Amino acid sequence: MTKNNSHEPYIIVLGTIQDGGFTYNTNSKKQNCQDTFEKLKISKKVSSIAIVDPASKQQWIVDASPDFKDQLYSLQKQTGTYSLDGILLTHAHMGHYLGLVYLGKEAMNSEKIKVFCMKRMLNFLSNNGPWDQLIKNNNISLSKIKENQNFELNKNIKVIPFTVPHRDEYSETVCFLITSKQKKLLYVPDIDKWKLWERDILQIVKSVDYALIDGTFYDENELERDMSKIPHPFVCESMELFKNLSNTEKNKIFFTHLNHTNPLLIKGSVEQREVIEKGFNIAEENMVLNL
Repeated sequence: MTKNNSHEPYIIVLGTIQDGGFTYNTNSKKQNCQDTFEKLKISKKVSSIAIVDPASKQQWIVDASPDFKDQLYSLQKQTGTYSLDGILLTHAHMGHYLGLVYLGKEAMNSEKIKVFCMKRMLNFLSNNGPWDQLIKNNNISLSKIKENQNFELNKNIKVIPFTVPHRDEYSETVCFLITSKQKKLLYVPDIDKWKLWERDILQIVKSVDYALIDGTFYDENELERDMSKIPHPFVCESMELFKNLSNTEKNKIFFTHLNHTNPLLIKGSVEQREVIEKGFNIAEENMVLNL
């Protein structure tokens, strides 16, 4: 799953880390936090994926992370296509839209890169600096998308946004169902708890070919603060929820958006082995999933 030689669409994982990347907390006394930061601070990028259609030589990035410029460079080197046909935004938290600044005149000075986003996200970008400057300078062109409604990237790839429960201070939060003529992929980098979602994640997993889902924290003991105020689904909770799925269905699931404290980032850790032994996967940078 690291190379694609066909002419069918595919997904490239550009990053797997939670919004802040490896922002080391100097007040943390946890050895795991310190060790992880030292080992991985250089090599890991913030959560994002790319949608690639080699037949049309088109490519899109889902979420403009703080690592956007490096991820765009990596994408273009891998595909050999030196263009970007659009950006799909999930919500207005730092790891998911800050990279838009690199499209401005101080950096790439791009020309009308299409940005797909929901109504509140569109309004936020339109009415707040420095984002509105990107619009005024024609660096980006906003395209409003609607919940539960298909929008076409091209004739081969369609996307449906679904709203998910999350902290929606500046925008709604969505996940994306990405579909080709052959396969479907669900991308949910952020959600509060599965039980708070009006949709049945078990049924969705059964209906798709891949599910890249929120794995921010492994369990409730990971941080030195009240984790009930940061309501992501713990990986251990998700595995318990999915335990009765078939092995084939479990194998569709990839945990991503991992906080820098998450032991799944440590190669060979007990937690990493447990996830794999139970039939699940951990997303990795440069991983390719064929659509």
